[in-house]
Amino acid sequence: MENKTDSAPKRNSNVIYFLIVVVVALLGTDVYLYLKKNNDEVKIVYQNDEKTRLQTELDSLETQIEQVNAGKTKMSAELQAKNDSLKVKIQELRRQLDKGKLTVAELAKAQEDVKQLRYFVTKYTADIEELKKQNESLTTERDTLKNNLTTVSQKATTLQKQNEDLNSKVQIASALKIGSINITPLKVKSSGKEVEKNRAAVTKKIKIDFTIPGNPVAEKRMHDVFVRLIDPTGNLITQDDSGNFQADGQNFQYTFKAAIDFKDDGSGYSIDWVNPGSFQKGAYTVLLYSDGYTMGKGSFTLK
Repeated sequence: MENKTDSAPKRNSNVIYFLIVVVVALLGTDVYLYLKKNNDEVKIVYQNDEKTRLQTELDSLETQIEQVNAGKTKMSAELQAKNDSLKVKIQELRRQLDKGKLTVAELAKAQEDVKQLRYFVTKYTADIEELKKQNESLTTERDTLKNNLTTVSQKATTLQKQNEDLNSKVQIASALKIGSINITPLKVKSSGKEVEKNRAAVTKKIKIDFTIPGNPVAEKRMHDVFVRLIDPTGNLITQDDSGNFQADGQNFQYTFKAAIDFKDDGSGYSIDWVNPGSFQKGAYTVLLYSDGYTMGKGSFTLK
């Protein structure tokens, strides 16, 4: 009887121990599940926070690119391709982040992609800034060259004007001028002998003697001399071969022309002209021109 009594308490003890183990196991399971749930929730919150941070950084990088491009700097084909590539990469990352829940691996990859993108955007920004500096430098050089060109052009214009003025002065100084002049009306006899006469009825020819003062600037060569003979009524006497010439900035018709060999040695010069028509009574004016300027004038009177 005692053995039966002793075995009963032992069985009761085993049951109690078993129940305790079951309760502990259940409590452990609940704790594990509770902790796992909290850990999963932390992971989800972390992932959501990281997605938001990455999206914010993408916004920042995109804004940075837009600000860089707002300068309207003319980019090379290489920089333009890089600009387009960065924009495409940002859109790809946005699509990845806009998906549902990301796995740990996907989130890690997105973080690495954004990190690389940040590097490329920073380098791209630096390249654009360097390009801006180069453009500004080129603009400064262009403006400097333009100003220098304007200055040189102005100096060239001034020098050209001075040169023209100097040439004009040289031309004026080198023009032959008459020192003294004497005009003699002549009668030509049948024998060919010439006799000085001052009567219009018998005068057929005039002889013009003149001197030219020393002029070291004038060219020592043959010079054309254009003669204009004005009759007593104020009309220019012309003949069939009378032509035109330029002098003192005007266009004139001449009565006749001749040539003299100027040697700047004090020699006198003489030219003559036979009137194909007839002279009339009155005072005549004789004007001489050479090298585009007036040489001088003289006069004579016929009775």
